[in-house]
Amino acid sequence: MKITVNGTLEETTADTLADLLIALGYGESKVATAVNEDFVPATMRAEKKLTDGDRIEIVAPRQGG
Repeated sequence: MKITVNGTLEETTADTLADLLIALGYGESKVATAVNEDFVPATMRAEKKLTDGDRIEIVAPRQGG
């Protein structure tokens, strides 16, 4: 299926948000996620099914000032 991740069109076979994070190399990293502008808590990622055309945002925390 085709989805958009952080503004970039991607092709994936991942069924869930958790699977997508693993496929993209995030694994268990501490990140914030949203699907179609709706925040998805880490505890719900394995249950969040992805569909063709979804827009995913993945934000990693930054240090510094």
